[in-house]
Amino acid sequence: MTEHHYAVIGAGPMGLCTARQLKRFGIPFVGLELHRDVGGLWDIDNPHSTMYETAHLISSKHMTEFADFPMAEEVATYPRHDALRDYFQAYARAFELYQHYEFETRVLEVKANERGWQLTSECAGQVQTRQFKGLLIATGTLHQPLQPALPGEFSGELLHGAQYTSPQQFAGKRVLIQGCGNSACDMAVDAVHHAVSVDMSVRRGYYFLPKFLMGKPIDTLGGLVKMPRRIKQWLDARLIQIIMGKPSQFGLPDPDYRMYESHPVVNSLILHHLGHGDVGARPDIAAVSNRTVTFTDGSRAEYDMILQATGYQLDYPFIDRADLNWQGDAPALYLNMFHPEREDLLMMGMIEATGLGWQGRNEQAELAALYLAQRAHGSDSAGALRDTIQQKNAQKVDGGYQYLKLARMAYYVDKASYRAALARHRRALVADWPSNKSLPSSHSPTTGCQ
Repeated sequence: MTEHHYAVIGAGPMGLCTARQLKRFGIPFVGLELHRDVGGLWDIDNPHSTMYETAHLISSKHMTEFADFPMAEEVATYPRHDALRDYFQAYARAFELYQHYEFETRVLEVKANERGWQLTSECAGQVQTRQFKGLLIATGTLHQPLQPALPGEFSGELLHGAQYTSPQQFAGKRVLIQGCGNSACDMAVDAVHHAVSVDMSVRRGYYFLPKFLMGKPIDTLGGLVKMPRRIKQWLDARLIQIIMGKPSQFGLPDPDYRMYESHPVVNSLILHHLGHGDVGARPDIAAVSNRTVTFTDGSRAEYDMILQATGYQLDYPFIDRADLNWQGDAPALYLNMFHPEREDLLMMGMIEATGLGWQGRNEQAELAALYLAQRAHGSDSAGALRDTIQQKNAQKVDGGYQYLKLARMAYYVDKASYRAALARHRRALVADWPSNKSLPSSHSPTTGCQ
């Protein structure tokens, strides 16, 4: 059985920046990717992608891109999925990452042993088992649909948002969209232009933000004045209400929680279509019979399609949950990354946060590589971080925000608090870097995405 150093599983945004940082610090690794190219879910040609034709970033490019690999000027402020696929492919070329990956390779199983991890994979019908010193899992959080059972039998077309690819799927149909997150609102807006009718079944209120305010991306505004958390929550909620109105003015429930305690919806078009009667607002589903849906307010309607835009759940099918220290809805890991017992297992990208972007994830990857390098050097700083990992693995990096008790919020972090923690640990590891070795440069080999 062949023995290798580290395995990076996945070649989406998180896998790529992880590979880049390992390479930067001279840590040998093998990358494993199920698709034939890099980009993860942003490559709509990837049969495992959950992307749809009209999908765009909900954060602006300058707040999302890697800081040392900016997107080209001609790329739109909120790029479409194909521009992002091109961006990640350019990133992989610029940092010469392709040569480190085995493509069209499925990881079937990983098992812990005394020497690290035994990994079994399959490529072109050939199964092989290899021994790795450590694993860095970067397969993303948006693969396994969370699809609640309907209260009854629906005789029409039932699908999850993961199965939605094109607005043409709505043509000539009476459509009910279950959910009101960012993807649900995108899909409802798409359906307006193709379906016979469109309703949304919504249980919980959301805060709705426009993509542009005063001609600028909304995520580039604010933050200049630091203020107490509760004051910021109250003030920002009031400003958004003044700008957008209350959801109840459009037939939707108002949020029963403070701003920033769940991910906002960055979409003003859905309110436009609700206000014009193009989309109907419905409460939760009470019963389903054939094509008739009865709602909790007693109203009912006929539908040809129910699209459940109900999100995703964490899923790592190739590894036993016990090996991930899984507790409740997610693994309990320090910084959503470091295992309390196994130094040779790192979870990469199991984080969601408003405004974290790929740069925040790159900072996570840098800390992982720096930690592995310093552990190999036997540094005191790596030992100190290991002590912290064991003591604080269950600690939430929520910045004091009371996040909703939902499965999708189990791995949510506060951007400022999370990046501050990454920076603090990075400084400690860098300060202890061996004096006879140069710290690898973090500069990009190019001027950006060309």
